Amino acid sequence: MSAEWHELTDLTGGKGFVVSSVRLTGSDISIQGEFELPPLAGLRYEDQVFVGEFVRCHGSIKHMEKAFGVSYPTIKNRLNRISEELHLVQVEEIPPANGVLDLLESGEISADEAAERLRR
Repeated sequence: MSAEWHELTDLTGGKGFVVSSVRLTGSDISIQGEFELPPLAGLRYEDQVFVGEFVRCHGSIKHMEKAFGVSYPTIKNRLNRISEELHLVQVEEIPPANGVLDLLESGEISADEAAERLRR
């Protein structure tokens, strides 16, 4: 299966694509329509392998340097390029509870906002 996916990602040349049919493996059930793929599926096959290895090694840049035989800046540049291609959602950092209380005390956030952050 990965050989076909590799060929598909090479064929698309980084352009977006949609899937128009899905068939469940080992079943006669199929669904027709237009399905967008998750962002990772749109990456070139080599970049998908790279991201998979990065996750498998828990983000160790040292491991990535050894696994791919490249330098730290090369790993960082590739991660930056992939990050830009994925258009990742920015996650808002939530300060610890004592940080929320400090923000409330200093008047930077309202009591309602403090309560909402503490519920999360």
